[in-house]
Amino acid sequence: MHISLKTQKAFGVLGVILLVGSLFLGFSLQSVSEVLGVKHVVIIGCDGMSPDGVQQAETPNMDALMQRGAYTMHARAVMPTSSSPNWASMLMGAGPEQHGVTSNDWRPDKFALAPTAVGSGGIFPTIFSVLRAQRPSIVSACFYDWSGFGVLFEHEAVDTVEDTDGPVKTTERAVAYFKEKQPDFTFIHLDHIDHAGHKYGHGTPEYYKSVEEADRLIGETVQGLEAAGMLSQTILIVTSDHGGVGKGHGGATLAEVQIPWIIAGPGVTPGKKIASFVNTYDTAATVAHIFGLTAPSCWIAKPVLEAFGSP
Repeated sequence: MHISLKTQKAFGVLGVILLVGSLFLGFSLQSVSEVLGVKHVVIIGCDGMSPDGVQQAETPNMDALMQRGAYTMHARAVMPTSSSPNWASMLMGAGPEQHGVTSNDWRPDKFALAPTAVGSGGIFPTIFSVLRAQRPSIVSACFYDWSGFGVLFEHEAVDTVEDTDGPVKTTERAVAYFKEKQPDFTFIHLDHIDHAGHKYGHGTPEYYKSVEEADRLIGETVQGLEAAGMLSQTILIVTSDHGGVGKGHGGATLAEVQIPWIIAGPGVTPGKKIASFVNTYDTAATVAHIFGLTAPSCWIAKPVLEAFGSP
């Protein structure tokens, strides 16, 4: 590959070395940083949980996480505000325009929009495959309460994958796995809030009760981490895929597109209300930052550095 003299002068010798290296490796020049004191990351994704739900329901466990961590009630989902496009974005560090997951009907071999990049698992690369490629010995797990979630990541990159039945069993299986394996990275998907939204409507007493049940299960997860001896070295992220209006979602209103985003653990600034804008796909980049991974160049996400006290 030829680098012109003009380019060499503009970048300097070190700049040219970095430029060439990034081109050959296929990675972005995004800085790589590992958060000290962290060995584990757990994401709890609560399907259909809106900021209104968190603010109006009794949520002592999420409140405690916000007090000892950083948070925003103004993070945003991607369009359309349906489940698969948003869970995919959270895992894939990019939006539907890049990864091609545009509806709940998406499958790796059935799509309307081809992805801009395909990773080793035959789909747009997720945080699971990035972890596996750069940390081969890492132990990862995914416990999900909606079967549609299972098509959105590379199962071969995950040590344990379980399609569970109901939020209680999902949480129980994750907590048992903490004690058994002390995994490095775990994703827990809870689906019952979305069911309440569709059946009773967002903003109803029944909807808020479902958020309170999620909060109870988040508390059980925290207790499970403590019992497994993991809590002091764990960063926990609690977030959602979308909100809702009436008994549905998928549109372009703030009630549908805004989601909560809470992070707590070592290195996270306590009681920090995040002022910078957070997209759901920034979750993947934040996990990569925590583990000191290099993000794929096809990702458009950026880590939420403000949560760690950086601008």
